[in-house]
Amino acid sequence: MISVADSVDHLKVTLVQSMLHWHDIEKNCAMFAEKLAGLAGKTDIVVLPEMFTTGFSMAPEEIAEPADTNTLSWMKQQAKALSAVICGSVAVKDSGGCYNRFYWVQPDGHWQSYDKHHLFRMTGEHKHYQAGQERIVIEYKGWRIFPQICYDLRFPVWSRNHDEYDLAIYVANWPQVREHPWQVLLQARAIENLCYVAGINRVGEDNSGLAYSGRSGVIDFKGHSMKEFAAGEPFVETFVLSKPELAAFRQAFPAFADADSFDFNN
Repeated sequence: MISVADSVDHLKVTLVQSMLHWHDIEKNCAMFAEKLAGLAGKTDIVVLPEMFTTGFSMAPEEIAEPADTNTLSWMKQQAKALSAVICGSVAVKDSGGCYNRFYWVQPDGHWQSYDKHHLFRMTGEHKHYQAGQERIVIEYKGWRIFPQICYDLRFPVWSRNHDEYDLAIYVANWPQVREHPWQVLLQARAIENLCYVAGINRVGEDNSGLAYSGRSGVIDFKGHSMKEFAAGEPFVETFVLSKPELAAFRQAFPAFADADSFDFNN
């Protein structure tokens, strides 16, 4: 875990919902740099979509970068310039395989990563990428944060919260045709885990013409959306999360105490 001394009761989380340029890392990084330019000193965490440099592609031989990526360097530069964490997933090559990897990059250059555990077999993701086997929880400014990627959202056992985290982040390329499950499952993960859930999705169409409606947002620990947005529109929006309100609710409604015990079988 990362320990950061300057803990805060109120965490500012900025979601960047955007279209993506297909297989064009340089163009996507330039686009996001422009979108983030006004956020310096105004937020704690900036969240970008799944595979934000390329779109959700099953051609890692064309797009995957080495583990010590140019994109990782770009994220370090952005985090330093914004004085904020920047996070999102990219396709990487590492240890003889390819991974859909979530990077968490802090302003001081320190970073951590999580590899997507549940690979979306309906598009053959499991044939092109390796599955990660480890959950991580990141401690930042007194908050415990649990990073996840898209299809992971459908599997409650993997995201089960034994009072380990306060905020779950799901980065995604979740198509419009399955918009309803996206919204319902984000609410479910927040309710059952007594936590905030941030879900960031893309908009526009990918190279195959598949449409994405976004519907990104933050769900509070009672399952309520903190703000509603029009479908399909790009936005940059900052949400303020309250640690005292979360702690008060957990104290009044300690469902953790009655949770079933089980182990993960990977």
